[in-house]
Amino acid sequence: MKAIKVTLRKRSLENNKVSLYLDFYPPIQDPSTGKKKRRDYLGLHIFASPKTPTEKEFNRICLLKAESIRNQKEIEFLSNNFGFYDKFNQKRDFLQYFLDKGRSRSSSMGNYGNWKSAYEHLNIYSGGSCTFSEVTAEFCEGFKDYLSRTKSIGRNQKLSANTQLSYFAKLRASLKDALKEKIITSDPCISITNVRAEGSNRVYLTQSEVKKLYLTPCHQLPELRLASLFSCMTGLRWSDIEKLTWEEIEDPDQSTISLLKYRQRKTGRFEYLPISNQAREILGERQNQKERVFPKLKYSATNNTILKNWVHNAGILKNITFHCFRHTYATLQLAGGTDIYVISGNLGHSQLKTTEIYTKITNEKKVEAADKIKLY
Repeated sequence: MKAIKVTLRKRSLENNKVSLYLDFYPPIQDPSTGKKKRRDYLGLHIFASPKTPTEKEFNRICLLKAESIRNQKEIEFLSNNFGFYDKFNQKRDFLQYFLDKGRSRSSSMGNYGNWKSAYEHLNIYSGGSCTFSEVTAEFCEGFKDYLSRTKSIGRNQKLSANTQLSYFAKLRASLKDALKEKIITSDPCISITNVRAEGSNRVYLTQSEVKKLYLTPCHQLPELRLASLFSCMTGLRWSDIEKLTWEEIEDPDQSTISLLKYRQRKTGRFEYLPISNQAREILGERQNQKERVFPKLKYSATNNTILKNWVHNAGILKNITFHCFRHTYATLQLAGGTDIYVISGNLGHSQLKTTEIYTKITNEKKVEAADKIKLY
């Protein structure tokens, strides 16, 4: 690495003041933007023409402080540690750090599974070994290119654009955390453009298809059928249904509606959600407060296959995942005239624009309906 010269310079300001800054040659990479820069303003201002002893002493202290910062920067560059805080951090295992981040950041098994898959691809790409010193901008760009060409582990199909985006975002997130934790001093991924996401294509069921599912038994795992129908009627995510306990369900008098009082697994926010009588009937008789409502429900590839088979047996040919039931709730509520603010609240969205995605679907259906009546 070419030696970087650090010079303390002055810039004249108004009101008899001078701003102090560092000048770098050759230019360095700004860790906050990823762009090259020559100047780093220190936020120190001295008097251009000090007159009193106090002003002269003030200038002396500021110049000493500025010179100390300059020396520190120059030593940092000369020791060849620009970009990393010390030799120990350079040698740290980045793959293990990435895996640990996946565990600490995951709020559900599904989210952790996504981190685990990203780790497996990162492990393959790096050859099974990678220290922080090897995570350069070229490394990050190469991983992005690898994701665009590789196939899903265990499947003979290329990664979708959204999956590529998700895996690459996890690399970004881990490096941002490393920067906050002062393991690195600049983010090698910051100047790299993101993977372009595919257009949102939210698959949902129609009212008649929901009825088909209700009438179709799921012999392999009856609880999966009940949980799926419950999601269609409430909009709850898999992670919230999986952990749902009886103490989170409040059953008042028979004349009024039941209420869910639960903490969202994804956001951590506490939510109140009224549920219909039919949705409550799906759950069956109340059990002990601490027991899970769906005790046999767990995330697995086998259960995903059971779900697809059950949907297929109902005569539905769409590619349905459990999350599609949440889309179904939102879409059918909008199509039925429910206020979008109510739906947004029931889904637990923090921003209305997240819910507004579903209006595109219902608007497309309105266009289709308008074209059904023809004169010729």
